[in-house]
Amino acid sequence: MTRFDFTPYRRSTVGFDRLFELLETTGRAAQNENYPPFNIERTGENDYKITVAVAGFKIDEIDIIAQQNLLIVTGSKQSESNDNRDFLHMGIATRNFERRFQLADHIHVIDADMADGLLIITLLREVPEALKPRKIAIGAKTTPTVIEHDDAPKKKGPRAA
Repeated sequence: MTRFDFTPYRRSTVGFDRLFELLETTGRAAQNENYPPFNIERTGENDYKITVAVAGFKIDEIDIIAQQNLLIVTGSKQSESNDNRDFLHMGIATRNFERRFQLADHIHVIDADMADGLLIITLLREVPEALKPRKIAIGAKTTPTVIEHDDAPKKKGPRAA
């Protein structure tokens, strides 16, 4: 895999360190991870779905942990005794796994379901109203609020009496 050098971008940007680190660590992790296979879908403007193939796992053998900007899916297969079975070919991988997904700001896990050997995790982006873009009308002035303080010393001059 080609390694990208972000040095020129780091010299001319401020505050993007987390993004560059995320890109570098994701590139390294992608080389080593390919189990279990998964899909990431965008199902709407703010809706996402992650589907993980977890054939052979039971619901109680899978844990989903949602942290800030991180989703961790782990599968811990209970060891089965295969003493009386003689496999000629064992192609269904049921080894333990941990799959990490970096989430953007304001992405939340809505629910998770499992059917037909697929774990389906539904995500939603909920941007707070204060952070959403808003249109500013040109020429529409707002009336400034004046705060008066009575604790200021009052001047007495020759005209005051």
